[in-house]
Amino acid sequence: MQHQSTLPLFSVLAFLGTGLLFAGTLLHPMHADPNIAAEAFAEYAADRHWVVSHLLQLAGLWAMIGALVLLARRLEEGPARSWARLGAAVAIASMATAAALQAVDGVALKAMVDRWTAAPEPEKTALFAAAFGVRQIEIGLASMNSLLLGFMAAIVGTAVAIDGRLPRWTGLIGIAGGIATTASGIVIAYTGFSAPAMAIGMPANLALMAWLIALAVLSWKRALT
Repeated sequence: MQHQSTLPLFSVLAFLGTGLLFAGTLLHPMHADPNIAAEAFAEYAADRHWVVSHLLQLAGLWAMIGALVLLARRLEEGPARSWARLGAAVAIASMATAAALQAVDGVALKAMVDRWTAAPEPEKTALFAAAFGVRQIEIGLASMNSLLLGFMAAIVGTAVAIDGRLPRWTGLIGIAGGIATTASGIVIAYTGFSAPAMAIGMPANLALMAWLIALAVLSWKRALT
């Protein structure tokens, strides 16, 4: 078929992306409560791998989203064409939002918390306020990123379920994971990086990673024909 050659690349990107995202997440410090700014900023400033961990996360997320774009192109050949095209469009928007999020979180916030911790006492209050402002921008981007990722997963999951060349349950998992990820984005918008947001977001992210791996394995075996 027209896009048959995309299948090996889809599987490679799926496995590579989940591996990079997992590695970046493992490097990310997670001891301080992210919703208590002073504690979180001190932990971030002390972390030597902050930029690397966020670049790994971005590379992983881009690879995973790229894999889903390739899958959507394959699904355009079947009865789910409209859903597949919509999913691919949302995926591209997700890539841009992820890059903006990591620019703020992985680069700008790190620079601000480093300056805050190194500054003499008279300057600390102003620098903390500036770092806190960057944090709020990060929260806004994280919320929008989760919303877009959730929409993308739910839309592509719907396309998979309609298409019928892969087991219907794979589509339903994508829809469920997408809804949960969208919900986490809404909770982040209202409460920041709160315990409820993390309790929804972390399992949802793991579910989407497992979903992508399952899609990669099944797509390779069945060749979507």
